[in-house]
Amino acid sequence: MAPAEILSGKIVSGQVRDRLKQQVVEMTEKFPGFRPGLAILQVGNRDDSNLYINMKLKAAAEIGISANHIKLPNTATEADVLKCIASLNADPAVHGFIVQLPLDSNKPINTEKITNAVAPEKDVDGLSSINAGKLSRGDLGDCFIPCTPKGCMELIRQTGVQVAGKRAVVIGRSKIVGAPMHDLLLWNNATVTTCHSKTSTLAEEVGKADILVVAAGRAEMVKGEWIKPGAIVIDCGINHVPDSTKASGKRVVGDVAYNSAKEKASFITPVPGGVGPMTVAMLMQSTVESAQRFLEKFQPGKWTIQYNQLTLQMPVPSDIEISKSCMPKPIEQVAKEVGLFPDEVELYGQTKAKIQLSVLKRLQNQPDGKYVVVTGITPTPLGEGKSTTTVGLVQALGAHLHQNVFACVRQPSQGPTFGIKGGAAGGGYCQVVPMEEFNLHLTGDIHAITAANNLVAAAIDARIFHELTQSDQALYNRLVPSVNGVRKFSDIQIRRLQKLGINKTDPMALTKEEINAFVRLDIDPTTITWQRVLDTNDRFLRKITIGQSVTEKGFTRTAQFDITVSSEIMAVLALADGLDDMKKRFGRMVVASSKKGQPVTADDLGVTGALAVLMKDAVKPNLMQTLEGTPVFVHAGPFANIAHGNSSVLADKIALKLVGKDGFVVTEAGFGADIGMEKFFNIKCRYSGLRPHVVVLVATVRALKMHGGGPAVTAGVPLPKEYTEENLQLVAKGCSNLNKQIQNARMFGVPVVVAVNAFKTDTKAELALVVQHAKEAGAFDAVECTHWAEGGKGALALARAVQRASQAPSNFRFLYNVELPVVDKIRFIAQQVYGARDIELLPEAQEKVALYTKQGFGNLPICMAKTHLSLSHDPEQKGAPTGFVLPIRDIRASVGAGFLYPLVGTMSTMPGLPTRPCFYDIDLDSVSGEVNGLF
Repeated sequence: MAPAEILSGKIVSGQVRDRLKQQVVEMTEKFPGFRPGLAILQVGNRDDSNLYINMKLKAAAEIGISANHIKLPNTATEADVLKCIASLNADPAVHGFIVQLPLDSNKPINTEKITNAVAPEKDVDGLSSINAGKLSRGDLGDCFIPCTPKGCMELIRQTGVQVAGKRAVVIGRSKIVGAPMHDLLLWNNATVTTCHSKTSTLAEEVGKADILVVAAGRAEMVKGEWIKPGAIVIDCGINHVPDSTKASGKRVVGDVAYNSAKEKASFITPVPGGVGPMTVAMLMQSTVESAQRFLEKFQPGKWTIQYNQLTLQMPVPSDIEISKSCMPKPIEQVAKEVGLFPDEVELYGQTKAKIQLSVLKRLQNQPDGKYVVVTGITPTPLGEGKSTTTVGLVQALGAHLHQNVFACVRQPSQGPTFGIKGGAAGGGYCQVVPMEEFNLHLTGDIHAITAANNLVAAAIDARIFHELTQSDQALYNRLVPSVNGVRKFSDIQIRRLQKLGINKTDPMALTKEEINAFVRLDIDPTTITWQRVLDTNDRFLRKITIGQSVTEKGFTRTAQFDITVSSEIMAVLALADGLDDMKKRFGRMVVASSKKGQPVTADDLGVTGALAVLMKDAVKPNLMQTLEGTPVFVHAGPFANIAHGNSSVLADKIALKLVGKDGFVVTEAGFGADIGMEKFFNIKCRYSGLRPHVVVLVATVRALKMHGGGPAVTAGVPLPKEYTEENLQLVAKGCSNLNKQIQNARMFGVPVVVAVNAFKTDTKAELALVVQHAKEAGAFDAVECTHWAEGGKGALALARAVQRASQAPSNFRFLYNVELPVVDKIRFIAQQVYGARDIELLPEAQEKVALYTKQGFGNLPICMAKTHLSLSHDPEQKGAPTGFVLPIRDIRASVGAGFLYPLVGTMSTMPGLPTRPCFYDIDLDSVSGEVNGLF
């Protein structure tokens, strides 16, 4: 018979590499920025290992695989290796990794323990017990196969001979080649015999083989005369035998006597050039397969989410009872369900986590989902259920309509939680859970803001004190001290010098005049706008005197405490789009003016870096979930009048990427549409660059009756009969406020869906009347909602209306151009949004307009600070008042956040505790550790 056809591993592996190269190109085209990742972990520095690794690195580079060679010294311990493996297991950029064997360490290391530590889904060498077990059971589609046997099977396929029904013999039983080769042939329906060095009838068994695979590690052990005529012979051996004709004095041979065997076989692999090149090619193939599985599993926008079933009760229990009856999913599971990687999630217990900002970079090429903002009509002191509607809407979209959906909400302040409101987690069967975690501390972001804010306040007063008590040279010596005989400016001091126009970096080179300019901020105490803050309703700190200690040498001044959520640092957190942007905004924060009228910033005080350090964790959004298991980002809680009253830009941006182009992100704006929504559009959307698709406007019969002339309502006091009995006339009259808020939303070019939040005291006729008025006023749709009592099921009509509205034409636009003069921007908002006839700037406000324009802040957006209980400045004026003049008593600048805020009327940012605060009912079970009586 004719000599055997040579199965060239070089040729076949080349074909495999070309195919893989094309697959990687297609992968990166479909997922821009993505590359399959291979890591090779080596312990020690063996020459043969280095040779094999270089071959693998070269093949990976040729195919387009990102390969990383991690090399540990030969002093590495088992713990060192396991730690490195754990890191690679968690790295989402690594889709496959191998531990190069043998481990060349002078410390004892259990090789099997090491190979089993590799995550099975990344074990592209197929050496872990889990992959070996799956192979032995025949789960070939759910495991990685060791590369050499996999390469052998590829060579057998190249012959065109069907494996099924053939008799196969494998010589060798190693875990790397022999044993898995046996399993592969078996599950490809061959009849398989495994032989080894102790097989007494080896020649006889070989003679029966249609397919012979030899991996015995003994040079030319299998003789040609043993081989069955026409057999396929795969030789995995690599052995060195003496050969005086070679320069090295030896040559490489296989486990089969090649020259005699090729005369009997139909196909045979050479050594070298046979199985060897295939091993590397199969490693690359497994890596690409692993990357494909990864993309299949973690494809952005492709969620596999488990929803929680609600057990509804009537009457509806208290919020805390409902929250406690729910068993939240482990937050780690929620993160995985929405496509977050393990290294992007920082767990804070079982029910909340912080999310790394690196998610944005990973998903930067993914399209955004639909952006929905929930706002409301002008509310009553009882609130109209915006948070509840936000949660109900996402539960309906997610758990009932199976859309990818995220809620993005603000973190509540401890002040209202313990004071008058009792929390902001939603209510009834539409809550963020666990509600006690949501409302109390969460992950400490507000505490970080308190610390950072008060550091700035301390720096201001300390700087004034030191400048009043020291000479220029003494100040300079302390600000730029000599350390080991060397004086050096810090980076932030270099920035101050540059701001002053001093282009010097040598502290010894400054003139006396330059030293004076550098060390003297010369703060005018009467211009200080930066106040201390506390996250508690403590009315007795609204006005205080500081500096009364004898150590302050009589330098006292009047100051005040505000509530933490009114701090500019909170506003910066909410508007920043990353850590670097946050730092820059911190540096720009203006805390006072100098006696020459120049703005003094946090950068001038030298605190910018310290603020960033205090806020480095707070900048990461917090992940939680709703009662029905839909994901929620809870991040930032800026005051809705002094600041812009919206959750963070970062949370919205990450959520929009995670939900994918067909998903939804529902965020909530504080107070009524005239405040929170207007600022959402004109400030938040201006800085974020995000464009909303739908406005959901929450209305209640109760609030509309109040706007129609109903009596005042007070939290904790029974409602007057006007609110518990049908009164269509009162509702119709109050719809003037609803109509105006619909107009306000449509002014920005976004479709409006009105959610009529139903209460048990509302009649069908009253609810129908509100729906009718809303549609007549120009709403895209208006629907009755019962989500408080029914969860997501009660907001299904709202969810479907939002879906339809998100497909409607939208022409989003800002209300004003920021280049307009300050007064014109204020007047535009007052007239267009509030319905005022004009504005009146009181003397202090006029002075601030001139000052801020001179200082270069005149082109900032406007953040109106006014009552939320009326469209006007007077909380007693309900409905849709017109013809009034809006008084502007003062204007302040949040330059770091990026807006000016005019003060309309009189307000305090440190609310006082009521006669009977919420904390009367709050207690802790000292045995179970459960919070009781909350909300």
